[in-house]
Amino acid sequence: MSSIYSITPQNLSRLVGTPKAPLIIDVRTEEDYAADPRLIPGSLRRSAALAESAHEFEDRPLTIVCHKGAKISQGYAAYLRNEGASAEVLEGGFVAWRDAGLPLISTGHFPKRDDRNRTLWVTRERPKVDRIACPWLIRRFIDPNAVILFVRPSEVIPVGVFFAHRGELCTFDVMLQEFGLQTGPLLRLADMVRGADTSRLDLSPQAAGLLAASLGLSRMYSDDLEQLEAGILLYDAFYRWCRDATEETHNWPSHKAKN
Repeated sequence: MSSIYSITPQNLSRLVGTPKAPLIIDVRTEEDYAADPRLIPGSLRRSAALAESAHEFEDRPLTIVCHKGAKISQGYAAYLRNEGASAEVLEGGFVAWRDAGLPLISTGHFPKRDDRNRTLWVTRERPKVDRIACPWLIRRFIDPNAVILFVRPSEVIPVGVFFAHRGELCTFDVMLQEFGLQTGPLLRLADMVRGADTSRLDLSPQAAGLLAASLGLSRMYSDDLEQLEAGILLYDAFYRWCRDATEETHNWPSHKAKN
C-alpha cells in the first residue's frame, strides 16, 4: 500500500543514475540476498543493525529496500526518520523491482572495499574520455561512495585489471555488459563514448561533441579528481539527453527540468 513514506519501483527507476537519486540501502536478510545477490543500481548493502547505521546517512535522502517492502524496510526507515533522516521504502521491495524487469547489478566483479566499506577503483592518470565515463558510471549506478584512484600506468597492473578494452569495445561497454546495465539510454551513451574514445566519430553524431568537451576539460584541470567532478556533470547531461531528449530540437519555450 502506498504511503507518504514510500516510492514505487517505476518512480525510483526515473531517479536512479541522476544527481537527484536517493541513497538506496539494501537491507534484505542474508538468506534473501544469497538467493539473488544482485542489487538495484546505486545500492549500498547493509545489515538491519539500526543503531549502527543511522550516523552514516546524515543529510542524504534514503530509499530502504528489503525483500518485499514489508517489516524490515518499514522499521529501518521509521527508525532513521526518528533520527532525523529523510527515509522512505521501496513499495514491494526488491521483488517488485525485479518483477518489473528493471535493471539489477551483478556483484560478481565488485572490487575490494576499504575499511569504510567503499569500493576501490584504480585507473591511469590524466583521463580523457573512457576514464571519466567509467567513474561516472560507477558513482551513479554501482557504488555512490566509490573511491576512484588515478595513478601512473605502472601502478595499475599490480592492482589487477579486469575492466579494459575488449576488441572494439571500450571499458565503458565492458562494464555495462558485466554489470547488467545494458539499458537503452546507457547503450546510446556507450556509442558516444566508444566513438569519442577510439576516433570513430561515425559511430554517433554526438561523439565529436563529447570528444571536444572531454579534451577541453583535460586542458582546464591539472588535478584528475577535479576533472572527474567536472566530467560527472558533463555525463549527467549526456545521459539525460540519451534518456529523455533525443527527439527534442532547439525550440522555445524550453522544457522544464523534471525527473
